[in-house]
Order: sequence, then C-alpha cells, then structure tokens
Amino acid sequence: MNLTKTQVFIIIAFLSIYIIWGSTYLFNKVAVTELPPFFLASIRFSTAGILMLTLAKIFKASLKITKKELKNTAIASLFFLILGNSVFVWALQFVDSGFAALIASTQPLFVLLILRILDQKPMQKKSIIGVCLGIFGMYLLISQQELVTSENTLLGILVMMGCVLGWSYGSVFVSKAILLKNSLVSTGYQMAIAGVVLAILSLLFKETWTSPLQWSTNVQISMFLLIFLGGIVAFTAFNYLLKVVSTEKVATSAYVNPVIALFMGWYFLDEKLSTQSIIASAILLTGVYFITSRKRR
Repeated sequence: MNLTKTQVFIIIAFLSIYIIWGSTYLFNKVAVTELPPFFLASIRFSTAGILMLTLAKIFKASLKITKKELKNTAIASLFFLILGNSVFVWALQFVDSGFAALIASTQPLFVLLILRILDQKPMQKKSIIGVCLGIFGMYLLISQQELVTSENTLLGILVMMGCVLGWSYGSVFVSKAILLKNSLVSTGYQMAIAGVVLAILSLLFKETWTSPLQWSTNVQISMFLLIFLGGIVAFTAFNYLLKVVSTEKVATSAYVNPVIALFMGWYFLDEKLSTQSIIASAILLTGVYFITSRKRR
C-alpha cells in the first residue's frame, strides 16, 4: 500500500505524541524533584519557543500574527501549556509519573463530552465502546492502593483532573479557532507566551531560580529532552494533528501515554508495575482501537 505524503506525516505525528509524550511524565518527574515547577516550565517553554521561532525565521516562514490570531494563540497557550501542562507538573510532586499518566487518560471522555455539549455532536457506538474500555482500564489501574504514595496524592489527583479538563477544552478550541497556518510558528508563539506568564507566576510564588550549571546531570538531560522532544517535536505534531484529523483521534494519545509512562516509571524510577497494570494497559489500547477505527462524519 502506497502512502501519501500527508499520511506519512500523520503517522509520524501520532508516533510523536504517543511515544514522546508518554516519556515526558518521567522527565518531568525527575526534573520537578529538584526544580520548582513553574520555574521548570518557564525555562522549558521559553527556550523551546525561542528556538522554534528562530527555526521558522531561518526557514523564511512569516512571523506576522493578527490580533485575532494572537488572542487565540494566547488562549491555546493558557489551556495547553499553563493549565494543562505546567499546573499538571506542579501536581506531579505528589503523584507517581505512571499514575499521573493514567489520570490524563480521561481526556478522550472529556473531549467527547465537550463536543456533545458545544456542537450537540452525538457519540458513535465505537466511540462509546472505546471510552468505556478506557474508563474501565483506568479504573483497574487507579484501584491499586499501592499507587497512592503520599498524603498529598488526593490533592494532586484533583488538580490533575482540572488540568485534563482544561487541556480537553483547549483541544476542541484549537480545532475550531483561527490560528496561524504554520504549526511551527503557532507553537512557538504559544510556548513563548507560556514562558513569560510562567516566569511571572514563578516570581509571584517566590520560587528559587538556579543556573542550569547547578542542576544535576539527570535534571539537565531531562530538561534537554523536554525542550527538544516533548516541546518542539511532539507539541508541533500535536498542533498539526488537530488541524488534519478529528479531535477525538488526537485525544487517544491519552490512552497510549499511560502505557509508555508506566513502563518507563517502573524501569527508571522503580514505580510499581503489577500484572493488573499490564492487563489494564491492554484494555486501554483496545479502547484506542475502537475510537480511532470509527467512521468520521
């Protein structure tokens, strides 16, 4: 079967948001154990945003942006990077990386619910089956008492649920909003805006700022991977997919990411990975199949 150029890009983009974003839970967990969360996020997004806009300029892409596009870009940055990611990383201080990824797996359910409310968009049978399997798989994972590791875990879970809701609304908003057509430029502006806002938040919360030269090697490596892979590569792929495939299909990354995150958390951080977790992960992936294989209307 011969694939078109667009189909190849879509496949690569999905692999990016599935695998790379699945690994960012580990990198964020490593980094947030040493660095203040908003300072961490500000450095990550500021650096990634500047690099992306610089690359766009090198490739002679236009950096011009209208007031409407700037407003929509700022809104997307708020829901994706500030609320959906940075506040989520703050809560990661209290929750295992694999467990955090499981909470994020509720995103497709939120997306479908938001679409139904905003557009009166009915859910197809395969979507319903997929979401039900995803919720069941998530329940099997969350019901394991050994995943709760601190007294602040409940606070972390509640905050993360709010972050997932914000990210889900952001996904629906971006799929309909007027934004820059160039994904690299659009993502660069989103990250630059987030970097500035998060720096202000970091100062307001009186976080301690340190030089990268003072960070441990593990944190330096994690930050490098978060900026270049998690930020530039995966987030650009995410924005691209929101424009070329359905929002529900893009949201299926929230089903695959936990599988990657659980394995990496178990392998690198000695987080618990039980037989029940493995079975639940298989159920989550089955849910992905049902959602992605439904007919698009």
